[in-house]
This record gives sequence, C-alpha cells and structure tokens, in this order.
Amino acid sequence: MTATKIAKKTISRVDPPRALAVDKSKYHQKRVAAYCRVSTDSEEQLTSYTTQKKVYTEMIASRPDWELAGIYADEGISGTRADKRPQFQKMIKDCYAGKIDYIVTKSVSRFARNTVDCLEHVRILKNRGIGVYFEEQNIDTLSIDSELYLVIYAGFAQSESESMSKNITWAYRKRFEDGKVMMQYKTTLGYKKGADGEPEIVPEEAEIVKRIYEMFLSGQTVRAISEKLQSEKIRVPGKKFTFSHSMVMRILRNEKYCGDSLLQKTITVDCISKTRRANMGEAPMYYVQNSHPAIISRETFQMAQVEIARRKALQPSVEKKASTAVGKYSRYALSEVLVCGECGSRYKRVTWSAGGKRIVWRCSNRLENGKKYCRTSPTLKEEELHAAIVRAINKFNSQDRSTYLELMKATICEAIGIKPNTEEIDELKRRIEALNKSMMDIVQQAVRNNEDMEDHESEFKEISDTILLFRKRISELEQIQTQDAAAADRMAQIQAIIDDRETHQDVYDDSIVRQMVECIKVFPDGRLEVYFGGGYCVEERI
Repeated sequence: MTATKIAKKTISRVDPPRALAVDKSKYHQKRVAAYCRVSTDSEEQLTSYTTQKKVYTEMIASRPDWELAGIYADEGISGTRADKRPQFQKMIKDCYAGKIDYIVTKSVSRFARNTVDCLEHVRILKNRGIGVYFEEQNIDTLSIDSELYLVIYAGFAQSESESMSKNITWAYRKRFEDGKVMMQYKTTLGYKKGADGEPEIVPEEAEIVKRIYEMFLSGQTVRAISEKLQSEKIRVPGKKFTFSHSMVMRILRNEKYCGDSLLQKTITVDCISKTRRANMGEAPMYYVQNSHPAIISRETFQMAQVEIARRKALQPSVEKKASTAVGKYSRYALSEVLVCGECGSRYKRVTWSAGGKRIVWRCSNRLENGKKYCRTSPTLKEEELHAAIVRAINKFNSQDRSTYLELMKATICEAIGIKPNTEEIDELKRRIEALNKSMMDIVQQAVRNNEDMEDHESEFKEISDTILLFRKRISELEQIQTQDAAAADRMAQIQAIIDDRETHQDVYDDSIVRQMVECIKVFPDGRLEVYFGGGYCVEERI
C-alpha cells in the first residue's frame, strides 16, 4: 500500500496594486452647496430664509476642507413638488454637471415633503457619489444605513404636509361658509384689491367687460368678439390678457361680474401633486349674493346665460362635421340665413385656392351631391354678395324707414332682453294649468279605481318638477318686465348703436344680418330675395 502525500495549505495576502493614476481631487477642497427653502412669503418665514442663507455661508466658509459651491434657495414655495422649485432644479442640474460634491440642508422637510421625490433624488445623487447631509436628523446619505432613516423621516414630512393641507382646506371651507370671497385679481378683468382688502372696480377694465356683454347680447358671436378685441391690441397694466375665445366665454359665464360669488367651484384632489378639478359634488358650494360691487346688472348676466344656452341648443346635435352641419350661431351670419332658391339647402362658405385665393358661397346640396340634386344654383363671390345685401338693407331703409327703425330697435331690444316676450309667459301659464288638470285627472282616476296614491308617485313628481321649472321661468320673465324703467335708460345707448350704423351704411356688418334678416333666397339668375323681420321682402341682384 502506497501512502499519498497531501500538500500543505498555505495562505498568502495579496495587496492591491498601487494606483499609478494621478488623483488631484484628493488634494482639493470638497465643493459643498447648501439648500434652503421657506414655504410662505410671511415676514417671519422670510427672516428664517435670510438666516438660513447666512448660517450656511458662514458654516461652509469655516471648514478648511470645504469650498462653497453655492447657496440654492427657494422662497415662498411648497416642498411637495420638486418640479415647481426652480432653485432646487438648478442645484440638481449643477450636480449632474459635476459642480457639486456635497449638499447640506436643514432637514428632510426642507429638502422635500414628498417621499418619492426625496428618495428618488437622493439615490440619483448617491449613485454619482454626491451626498446630502440633513442637519436636524443627522443623516448623511453616503452612510450605509441612511436610507432606512430617510424613508422614515421623509414619510413623516409628507404626512405633516398632508395634515397641513387638510387644515388649510378646512380653513378655506370655513371662510366659504361665512361667505368670504377670494378673488384672483391678476386673472380677473375689471377688479383690483382695494385699500380695505375688498374687491374694487377698475373703471377702464369694467368698460371692457360691459362691452363684451353688450356685443354678445346684440348678436355677435364669441369668436367675433374675441377677434375684435384682439385686433384692438388692448393692454391692461399689470395683467396679461389675450382676449381669446375661452377668455371671453369665461367672462360671460363669471357670476362675479354681477356682484355675486359661487364659492368652492374647484377642489384639490391631491395635496402632493396639487391636482385640482371641478367640484362635482364632492364638497358643498356656496352662492353669495351682493358679495362685492357689480360691474353689470344681475338681469344682464342672467340674459347672457339664457343666450348662451339658447345658442348651444341651436347648434348641430351630431358630432360628425359634415359640410351641411351649420349651427344657428356659426361663425358667419350668412350661414344661418342664405338658402338656395331651387332646392332649399343652406349655402356654405368655401375657399378656392386655384388661381389665387377667393372666397365664394355655394349650395351645400350641390357641393356634396352634385348637379343631379341641384342643377342651377349659382356660385356667389363673397364681396359681391356682401355688397348686394348692403344695398338691400339700404333699400329697405329708404322704402320704409319707420318700419326699418322699429325692426332694428325691436331686434336689439329682444337680443338684450329689454322687452321680454309676454306671449311666452301666457303660454307657460297655460301649460301649468294643463299640468295641474292632468294631476287632478290622475287623482280622480285613482280614487275611482281604488288605487294607492303611492303607485302614481313618479308621475306626480315628474309633473311637479315640470311645473316648478315653468314657474321659475315665469318669475324670471316677470322680473325682467319690472326692470322696464331701468331698461329705458339703455334705450339712448341702443339709439347710439343705430346712429353709428347709419354712418356706416355702405359697410357689411354680420351683426345687422343676425338681428334683422330672417332669410336670403338665392335664384339662378342672380336675384336675391332678402326677408327681414316680419316677412318684409326686398329684391336685389348680384
């Protein structure tokens, strides 16, 4: 038997090779930045903000191994979102650019009140070898166990922010309950903050608001009003207004212009992302009448709301944008009244680009379906059509001036609601009587058949709700009637509008067509029949 010799196990230490690369950084000072933040603009907070900057400047300067890389400070900004803090974003960019080696800040809540934001930025910086030191918690993110503590403290900071948000929301709602109005003056045309802290009317801006309501109620579209104001290049000191379509519509819908305020229209759904949306019943709303000085009367505001609803109801219900789908209040007044004398279809405005840009009006039936369904309808050049309509209006004026003036006054008064329609009140009263009779018939029928009244509860409720709506509308119309004395003061203003139009007789005006013209029939021989209110007809040729 042969013995096997086992080799003795030996262990030798292998030292890492000595680096030969020159590392100049270890001979340099560490570039240290400080980050400060205060969340409000109060005097106390601003004092703290100034103190933080001074303390960090002195602290970094006192360390021989530290070099000041900058003081980054966000003033009067919440810490829940990093993307809303410009100085914080600048500091992170400078870290990416290799300008900062270390960051010092007072506490986790100063750095970020959002746990996700805090951890995300700390990890990114740590991967680049950049540490963050939180003084209050004594956490250095370059240490091994820092992240556990950081998660805990960041969670506390976010929880504190959420708690503060709830307290602020409660305070706002308490103010709403007490009817205290808050107004965003920078985005509200017509008002400024008065010496007593309450809304105060700015006369120059208020005139623009009144003008917008008058233009709208006289028949002009929101788009036309917007284009008119934009063309005038109106500038409001201290405020930036574009007078866009949406801005004009917001002004027309804003109850604050009649001196009332609807409070808590929107709610905050997430205090971290600051997401707000319309209040759809999640929280109570409060309507405060006479909360501040009014620029327009409440009646004018209500008439504007009725007019908005009326125009919306007259728009095409179909979503398909067919060339024949033309609403009552389309962009061009002629879209509402210009019809083909052969087939009865509406005319449509068309842009021809071949051989130079030209605007023409064509029968939509012939345009879509060809000559098979409309053989002889003419194509009208817009300039010639406008000129013919102007001649027809002037001919109407010369032939029967008294009727012309009465019609113009009547249409303007009707547009702005000075003379409410008494026939509508009578019709609504007749409908209420009929509904009351229907309810009595149901009761009598139930008694005869020995039925339980609860079986007809849904019918009673539907009839009652309808009657309530009719009575509300009657009340609105009667209220407008009682304002006839005040409305008389506006007749001079209406007369001024008429006089102004008299001086521009040769200029085509969409608003006159909207108010006075019921229909314009186009015939193959170029003849036009222009029908005004009441059926008065004037013939003209292209």
